[in-house]
Amino acid sequence: MKSLTFASALFLAGLASPGADWLTDGGDPQRNNWQKDEKLLSVATAKDIKLLWKIQFDNETRAMHNLLPPLVIGSVNTPSGPKQLVIQGGVSDNIYAIDVATGKLFWHVKFETTFKEPAGGRGPQVLCPGGMTANMTIGPAGAPGKYTIYAASWDGRLHQLNAADGKHITEPNKFMPPNGKPYAMNLWKNVVYTHSAQGCGGNPNVAYAYDLATNKVGSWGPAGGGMWGRSGPAISARHDTMYTGTGDGRWAPEDGVYGNGMIGVRQNKDTKALDLVDYYGPSNAEWLVKRDLDMQVTPTIFDYKGKEYMVDASKECRLYFMDTESIGGDDHRTPLQRTPLICNETVDFAEAGIWGSLSSWEDSKGTRWVLTPFWGPKHSKYKTPIENGVVKKGAIAAFKVADGKDGKPKLVPAWISRDMDQAEPPVVANGLVIAYGSGENTAQAYPDVGLDFRAERRIPKSTHAVLFALDAQTGKELWNSGKQIEKFNHWSGLAVANGRIYINTFDGYVYCFGIQQ
Repeated sequence: MKSLTFASALFLAGLASPGADWLTDGGDPQRNNWQKDEKLLSVATAKDIKLLWKIQFDNETRAMHNLLPPLVIGSVNTPSGPKQLVIQGGVSDNIYAIDVATGKLFWHVKFETTFKEPAGGRGPQVLCPGGMTANMTIGPAGAPGKYTIYAASWDGRLHQLNAADGKHITEPNKFMPPNGKPYAMNLWKNVVYTHSAQGCGGNPNVAYAYDLATNKVGSWGPAGGGMWGRSGPAISARHDTMYTGTGDGRWAPEDGVYGNGMIGVRQNKDTKALDLVDYYGPSNAEWLVKRDLDMQVTPTIFDYKGKEYMVDASKECRLYFMDTESIGGDDHRTPLQRTPLICNETVDFAEAGIWGSLSSWEDSKGTRWVLTPFWGPKHSKYKTPIENGVVKKGAIAAFKVADGKDGKPKLVPAWISRDMDQAEPPVVANGLVIAYGSGENTAQAYPDVGLDFRAERRIPKSTHAVLFALDAQTGKELWNSGKQIEKFNHWSGLAVANGRIYINTFDGYVYCFGIQQ
């Protein structure tokens, strides 16, 4: 009897202990997309993944945008006791908190905007939907179980909410111009970072830093293309530097123009301004801009053998491996490595290439890995030791970081996954790669009309998202969600924590898959 009581106590203690978090796009400020604290999901348990619940919200769709990537707080002290919450943002200035245990709405906030759409305006467009486009970020609030949610509303104000009940901690403050298109925010050393793109609302494309201690905002612009890495900027832990790719634009650093490259900006501790500290331009940047092959992917930053490195990518469909001490070398055009093309043999600006963000993780043997999603068929000349079938619409490509003959680290191809319909950024958790194909129709040009970005054309041609669980060592498929997810998603992502996988769709549903506990 005593042994049963002791076992029960251990079980209950495990339930009461704080769970793993997913507090920002990509899981951490370095945008690794690696859930380091997963215990339930594994290669052995992947076969047992099931749909646990789904919930639909009334967030108004704007063009193809609806729900932002979900975030997870493992244990929040709420008026109803400790709870694990999913924090879900919606493009129409909504934030929802879901009680993970029940799959029910726990609280909801809709921001009162100070921005009014101009009469006779264009309305929501795919590239400029309006609304809350930057995903939130969450930080601890000084005591265990307390968290602050940072959100940027459509009118450009920064909101700070108590995660326990959704109430404002302080009055919203001006952060950015209204009606722009900022991307997922990042929180580092009491500063909130983001960047904008597409010139939405007539606003310039700018990197922003909001200093929470002083409420001062610093900004810096590349004077070229927009910065539209979907997961927002990545932060170097060693240099306190924000890195992002820059979209289509002229590469002319001598004129202060940094289109189609990479830039690193750092907050000035005295003035709180943002200063340019490093930059890199691909050797073929001039050609890339002519073919609309932006450097638009959120980079991933990690340590390897005592040094810090960064990997980024573009629609051209190759990876750039960089040392954060000097990302482009002395001439700002020479990274450590520029991989061969993985895909996009047809030089397609819309339905092929690398989009979104990357992933990086370290296995139990100390091997560092880098993963990238890609759209379209694999390049006919790209070879990897393990392939898991013919790739037509997209896949995940995995690389190992290893030292070359010259002693310098490089990316070595390891495997390519099965085919996925528009493969999106994966999350790594306990030896599993959780990936998905969005099912979105991403075409932007048609033989009959030429360029056509309209949602009305793309939505009917989209299908539905499919989740996959892969063996992280080989890319072998262990499980998929089949037809359980009914719609596609656009510009969203995954969250993984405590044996559960969260994904949302265009029609406002949040799905929770996982291991039944």
